[in-house]
Amino acid sequence: MQSALTELDRYLLAEGTLHRAYERLGAHFIERDGQRGVQFAVWAPNAKLVSVIGNFNRWNASANPMGPSSAGVWEAFIPHVRQGDTYKYHIESIYQGYAVDKADPYCFSAEIRPHTASRVWDLRGYAWQDDSWMAARAKRNALDAPVSIYEVHLGSWRRAEGNRWLTYREMAPLLADYVHAAGFTHIELLPVMEHPFDGSWGYETTGYFAPTSRFGSPTDFMYFVDYLHQHEIGVILDWVPAHFPKDEAGLGYFDGSHLYEHADPRKGEHPDWNTFVFNYGRNEVRSFLISNALFWLDKYHVDGLRVDAVAAMLYLDYGRHEGEWIPNRYGGKENIEAIEFLRSFNASVYESFPNVMTIAEESTAWPLVSRPNYVGGLGFGLKWNMGWMHDMLGYMSQDPVFRSYHHNQITFSLLYAFTENFVLPFSHDEVVYGKGSLLRKMPGDEWQKFANLRLLYGFMFGHPGKKLLFMGDEFGQWSEWNHDASLEWHLLESPLHSALARWVRDLNTLYRGQPALYELDFDAAGFAWVDCKDFQRSVVSFLRCGRKPDDQLLFVCNFTPVVRQNYRVGVPQEGFWKEVLNSDAPLYGGSGQGNFGGLQAVPLPIHGLPYSLNMTLPPLAVVVYQRERRSSA
Repeated sequence: MQSALTELDRYLLAEGTLHRAYERLGAHFIERDGQRGVQFAVWAPNAKLVSVIGNFNRWNASANPMGPSSAGVWEAFIPHVRQGDTYKYHIESIYQGYAVDKADPYCFSAEIRPHTASRVWDLRGYAWQDDSWMAARAKRNALDAPVSIYEVHLGSWRRAEGNRWLTYREMAPLLADYVHAAGFTHIELLPVMEHPFDGSWGYETTGYFAPTSRFGSPTDFMYFVDYLHQHEIGVILDWVPAHFPKDEAGLGYFDGSHLYEHADPRKGEHPDWNTFVFNYGRNEVRSFLISNALFWLDKYHVDGLRVDAVAAMLYLDYGRHEGEWIPNRYGGKENIEAIEFLRSFNASVYESFPNVMTIAEESTAWPLVSRPNYVGGLGFGLKWNMGWMHDMLGYMSQDPVFRSYHHNQITFSLLYAFTENFVLPFSHDEVVYGKGSLLRKMPGDEWQKFANLRLLYGFMFGHPGKKLLFMGDEFGQWSEWNHDASLEWHLLESPLHSALARWVRDLNTLYRGQPALYELDFDAAGFAWVDCKDFQRSVVSFLRCGRKPDDQLLFVCNFTPVVRQNYRVGVPQEGFWKEVLNSDAPLYGGSGQGNFGGLQAVPLPIHGLPYSLNMTLPPLAVVVYQRERRSSA
């Protein structure tokens, strides 16, 4: 029998460096001896018998046995198998008479839950139309580019009549038009990989190479990404290499042994989630995971991967009590195998696709997460700033009368803002499990809640770092996120909600149009406090700067509902400072306090600067000023 894997492929698989394993393992249409059929290949080194069962052979375990080869791979060619046919691997183990029917770890498509079979699918033949996007992607994804991310759960962003899911093809134009109008540059999708339980939101993955069939076929998902790209919107996918579920058809106990996971539950199980942990020290598992990362970048043209639960990978004691975890070889709690895997993952991604982003959801103070491997880093491009997010939500949830006692929560992040390449995230995790929506977290009456939320977003867009908002936050959804229903779109008929959406749109427009807000995001030269010490009045002011001396914006934030007259703020240059954004403007639902479009700087030094502006500070508001440039005429 002709093998799907060459001798070199099997060597690289065993070495852990077969990084395009999806081209060899799994189910692939080929022609052999004049017959079109499918070549199946699966890694199951501790099996004594493996066969392909499917609708094409009436699920008969004796109809299509597979032949073993080196490196623990079993292979079979079956003619006349068609696109969309369902199949599994029937595996009989060398251990204890164990037998099981498993989905294909490398399948490109899968049945919709509760069914668990894999589907044969040919990924070739789709005619991509995103050449313009791909040619410009390096500039759009660069560290000195504006990146404003709209985080989306496809199953609940918008639903059709009768609470039906929209398909990938139905969703593409709706989402593209909405995101483009709102001014975001990218979307980030909660995991689209096939998963059995809706309530996991995709974070308990079974089909790592299969976009979920809930919304259509793999070709439909290609169309979805392609459409977003054609409308100048990047697509980032959440990716989950930290753990996987224990469903019988999945990866766990795959061939009667702990093949993908550690055998010892102190390393191989997450007690918090009741899931298995990948064995990052096993070469074939590293090939599987790195191949999976490259697969989505290769076959689906995605622009980045946000890696979920990195902290759970880095620490052996994550979610465990004393005595429930095994120290590393040096006696520490760091997972050395996971660290090496993450470095290899990032190096492989950036070597093959240098114009994409890798983003770490890492919730601890692990150093150098977004620094290169050669300086001891993990090699990610970006890292979520979870500390900033917790501090800001804690501060903003305080009644303004108490905020002066928590002033450090809005200033502390600037002590470490440039130690990593940060994304500022208000993600799905902040609007579930009884935490309340962002709007409900804000104190005060209805008007004050909206004013506080506008202020929070204004401060976020002024603060160094890329931006991320979860769907519904942009128009102030009252309810917590419900993954089984659409967002509350009817709220946009309300003036305050529609005004908030307009504020977010205008923030995105300002952000994308002002180099001062993104060029030096990760350089201390891009930020300067004007005054961070006015805790008694809960006011902060700061400058954002671009590479050119004239690219400067002044942000002044008043975190109390008190209108402050004759409030003086230092500026570095003379001239007229135009008020380019004011969250208290009536069109955003504000009270209309401000400075009649701008202020003239006077030569009265304050805050260590030679000039100053004497302004009226609106209540619970952020005001942004830009010095008008002199005409060259």
